[in-house]
Amino acid sequence: MTKPILILKMGETLPHLYQRRNDFEDWIMAPLAKARIGFRVVAPYKENLPFDPTDFSGVIITGSHAMVTDRQDWSEKTAAWIPRVIDSGIPLLGICYGHQLLALAMGGQVGNLPDGVELGTVPVTIAEKAGIDPLFKGLPEKVMAHASHTQTVLKLPSEAVLLASNENEPHHAFAIGPCAWGVQFHPEFDADIMKTYVCAFSDLMKTHGQNPDQALKMITETPHSLQLLNRFAEITISYQAKGDP
Repeated sequence: MTKPILILKMGETLPHLYQRRNDFEDWIMAPLAKARIGFRVVAPYKENLPFDPTDFSGVIITGSHAMVTDRQDWSEKTAAWIPRVIDSGIPLLGICYGHQLLALAMGGQVGNLPDGVELGTVPVTIAEKAGIDPLFKGLPEKVMAHASHTQTVLKLPSEAVLLASNENEPHHAFAIGPCAWGVQFHPEFDADIMKTYVCAFSDLMKTHGQNPDQALKMITETPHSLQLLNRFAEITISYQAKGDP
């Protein structure tokens, strides 16, 4: 029997965007519809985590408007659960908040982004080591990605391998072991979603000396970033086919 991918829903999007485009988990599932993969969505801030991660073929941890450094009880419980996923060999992908929580759970440090906010479609440099990474291999040296965050991984876990960065965010992506990844950017965003976020937080950008009008002009689709979701799904299928775990 095929095991589903578990999506840990760590928060909710903007109310007016939800009304028009649904929520984080929907944006993750939509590009994977053709793969005929099952999903289970669990929101740790209002329900218990599954006991056994091996009930799933993979785990995706979504973004959130919450802050990892607030160390809310539900977030801390999720962080404590993450090492079990990694020890079980289940493929794991943390996105934005999930990326930061993965780093924290494995011994890294999370804090405020020095520049205050990174918001918009941004260039990201793929590290040379990513050429042999199962999730990132084959990507060009430079890709465009959608970013929306005010916190960052200040220090990677000791065993992490840096996979992507840019001038605003030194830790845009990393891997831990053979099948756990964190990405600070949002592969599930499209241009419409990104524009909505820039408009919603334009005052915040201005507070930090950034130009939201210029950011809006730079927004474009990000096919290489989106590709990571499809590749992660392929990895979960491959691991399950091999009987791992």
